[in-house]
Amino acid sequence: MIEDITAALSACGLMLRGGFNFADGEDTPFGLSGAPAKSIVLVGQAGAASWPHFLRWRESQSQAIANPLDTWSREVIGALANDFGARAVSPSDRPYLPFQQWAMRADGLRPSPLGILMHPQYGLWHAYRGALLFEDEIALQEARDVIHLCDACIDKPCLKSCPVDAYSAVGFAHGACLTHVRGAGGAPCRTGGCLDRNACPYGTAYRYPATAQAFHMAAFARP
Repeated sequence: MIEDITAALSACGLMLRGGFNFADGEDTPFGLSGAPAKSIVLVGQAGAASWPHFLRWRESQSQAIANPLDTWSREVIGALANDFGARAVSPSDRPYLPFQQWAMRADGLRPSPLGILMHPQYGLWHAYRGALLFEDEIALQEARDVIHLCDACIDKPCLKSCPVDAYSAVGFAHGACLTHVRGAGGAPCRTGGCLDRNACPYGTAYRYPATAQAFHMAAFARP
């Protein structure tokens, strides 16, 4: 099954991002029939492999969509869930599901100073777009121990490149960031993405293209 899921995702520029079996007695989300899920498979991307697929889908739509990337992800992962008898869930579902905790458990990752999980190969240039919940246990590879690159990064350029110091040891200054991005001085952020994120020296081969970063920044700055 995992090989078939991987192949189906690859056709859309997406990829399997790990998974695990829930422990006995664990508080779990429900599966397709409403029974507790026993296994979860996370779906996401690395780099910009999915970007051309998303753009082609977006251009084919007859009208504007408020959250097009979420909608595309739901369609793709939902179709996959139907094929494999699973329930599809999304990071934007309400009430929110613990996607970051699931991702850390499935992929063995830890957060960077920016809150984005640091991947030993992809750096900060990856994302989780959804998950498949199964009511039967499936064979899944256990998460391996991975190097947390932030531990070896002494200079921490990701905390020194933002003009308004939006990221710091005390957290993310959402209001200051939003005001700057929307203002006259925020043009570099609007067109090229977060300066702190782009300053990270890891995974640069997977950095999103400027058009993709501008898309995400526009969504962040939208009233």
